[in-house]
This record gives sequence, C-alpha cells and structure tokens, in this order.
Amino acid sequence: MGHEVPRLPGRPGPLRLFDSARGSTQPSDPDGTATMYVCGITPYDATHLGHAATMITFDLVQRMWRDTGREVRYVQNVTDIDDPLLERAERDREDWKVLAMRETALFREDMEALRIIPPAHYVGAVESIPDIADKVLVLLKDGAAYRLDDGTGDVYFDVSTAPSFGYESNLSRAEMLDIFPERGGDPDRAGKRDPLDPLLWRGARDGEPSWPGNDLGPGRPGWHIECAVIALNLLGSTIDVQGGGNDLLFPHHECSAAHAERLSGAAPFAGHYVHAGMIGLNGEKMSKSRGNLVFVSRLRADRVDPMAVRLALLSGHYRADRSWTDDLLTDAQGRLNRWRRAAAEAAGPSGAGLLAGVRGKLADDLDTPGALRVADEWAERTLAGVDDDPAAPLLFADTVDALLGIRL
Repeated sequence: MGHEVPRLPGRPGPLRLFDSARGSTQPSDPDGTATMYVCGITPYDATHLGHAATMITFDLVQRMWRDTGREVRYVQNVTDIDDPLLERAERDREDWKVLAMRETALFREDMEALRIIPPAHYVGAVESIPDIADKVLVLLKDGAAYRLDDGTGDVYFDVSTAPSFGYESNLSRAEMLDIFPERGGDPDRAGKRDPLDPLLWRGARDGEPSWPGNDLGPGRPGWHIECAVIALNLLGSTIDVQGGGNDLLFPHHECSAAHAERLSGAAPFAGHYVHAGMIGLNGEKMSKSRGNLVFVSRLRADRVDPMAVRLALLSGHYRADRSWTDDLLTDAQGRLNRWRRAAAEAAGPSGAGLLAGVRGKLADDLDTPGALRVADEWAERTLAGVDDDPAAPLLFADTVDALLGIRL
C-alpha cells in the first residue's frame, strides 16, 4: 500500500505548531491517541494544488505524531451536498450525486498518488444528515438557535449565545462582516437576529434535494454544523488539531467551533487551529473564476512524478501563501533525482545526524524548507564521496519516506 510508513530509530521531541487562536507556536503533545479533523473537499471539481498542499500539511502532522509512537485518529469530511455542487451539476446537466461520487473518487486517487496517509474516516455530509438534524434540534431547544418566521423552515445559530465567538480568528466585528458574504455567509438575510448568525438548516426548496429533518421539517444542513457534528461524533468533545486552508479560518472554523462548544459544553474545541496557505499560479491567486487551477490529475496524466509534485509543495512553508511555477516543479524533479541517486550509494555521511536534523526542522512548526536543506546537504555530501556510514543511505530513504512522504 502507498501509505505504509517505515519505523525510524530513536525518539523525536514534541511537535510544535502555530495555533491561529493564540497567534503563536505551541507544543502539540497529546495524551494518548492524537485526534485531528481536517475539512475536506466539496466534490464539484478535481483536486487542485491548493487542496493538495493543505492535505500534505496535515499528512505531515500525522507523520510527526506517528513518529513519536502515538496512535492517530484522523477524520476528514466530504461536503457532498452544497450549493456549489448543485450549481455545477445544473450547469453541466449532470446528476449531482454522480458528480459528487466521481470527484470524490478522483480526489482519493490523487491523495494516494501523493502518498497521503488516508484518514481513519472519510465521512460524507449526506450520510451524516440524521445526526446533524438531531443536533440542530438540540441547539433549538437550548436557545442557541432559532427559526426564521418567513415560512422557509430555515434555522440559524445565535452567535450571541457563544460569548467567545471570534477567539479563533481574532478578527474584529467589522472584519468579520466584510469577509462573511465572500465566504458563503448571508449577513443581509431578513429576519436574522445578527448579520453574523450562520445557517444551521436550510428548509426544503422546490427543485433542490432535501432530507427528512424530523421535527425540523425537510431540508438540508448548513456547512459549519456539518463539520462540528462529524467531529463530535467520531473524535469526542475536544480534539488536538482542527485543520484546513487559511480561507476556512473565518467563518467556517470559527462557526464550527462555536457549534461544537455549545453542543458539548467543552472549550476550546481544538487544542490547535492550524491553517495552510493558499497556492497561486505564476503570482496570481488560483481560482475557479480565473480558470487558472492546476489539477493533480492533469499533472499525473502528463506523467509528472507525484513525488516531484509533493516535493515542490514541500519547498515552501505550509503557512505561507505561495505560487506554483514551472521552475518550482523542475527544481523538485532535480532534487528528487539527486536524492534517488544518493540513496542508491553504498554509504554516506552519518544517518543519525541526518535523521535528527530532519526531525528537528519538522518539529519546529513543520519547517519543510529547512528539512529539505538538511536532506539536500546529506545527498550532496554522499554524491561527493563522503562514505562514513554504510547504513546511512537506507536510513535516508526511510527518513524522507516516513517524515516527508517522499518514496525514493
């Protein structure tokens, strides 16, 4: 299987990760099983490099935890019912279910090619609807949610019942109001108590799919409550890491944490809120509207080595917004070739020093550029004829495989 991970000798130190809520790098040293929830795709298009970079980030977190000997319980959702999916299906005159199933399958193939260790659970929104409806009813009975009185059946969360709302993103109310409509919010919806109140349940509309909601009436769930309920059901009331792209910090992660904390009574929902940067193309933001997305499946079809794609994305720090270029991929392919040549040598410089160096860089908030430099230095010295340690080439290959996910 592509996600078998070599066991490495010795004991690494604890992983330190930047937490968006605290605005600083803090140890992630879970007791017992480490838990992580990462927001997955809305499957209306193929996996682009922004998705890939985000998933690689949290794959590194899982690899670092596993290197300490911990069990990891990792859950990822698939938002297999949402407005963008319905809009794409209508545009292409395709059944939305077929579109969602096809793109989800392609996503999983792309992740396997990039050697992402799969989550313990991939969970679709549709299969979670009965649980979500039950939890929305709990919030209604608790006074944390309310129905609009316009006959739509829509239910909203009352942010005034979450007194710490905003602690995760650290945005001002003005900043929240500015961002909210750009990222799926509806601040101008008539009848809401607060413009920032997020949708929990959308009542059934003609021409749209809907599901029974018991006492809610038919409809479908809002986006933020989906992730909160899936995480609570599978990981418990608090988790070690909630992850995703930095475009999810607000409103998605802020709202899903508020929902989870109100439902469970435990706070904070996550010990670390970890956010990956965006990937642009040649200096411009990559977006569907610009038509400049680079798809992993397209690169694979063009016979680009997925390990070169992964190395190219690892060459920048995960939190940085950065650009994809042809030169980045060319450099990564050259690096991969050098590493493979070095790993095939009979001996090299100290393998223990190499392993400690890579571990140390990754433990420091996943410093992949630093880790690549350590590996580059070892490879260069090996190819220059430094051959102190006959066990080093195998340990080199195992180190970059286990910790960086690069199969040589």
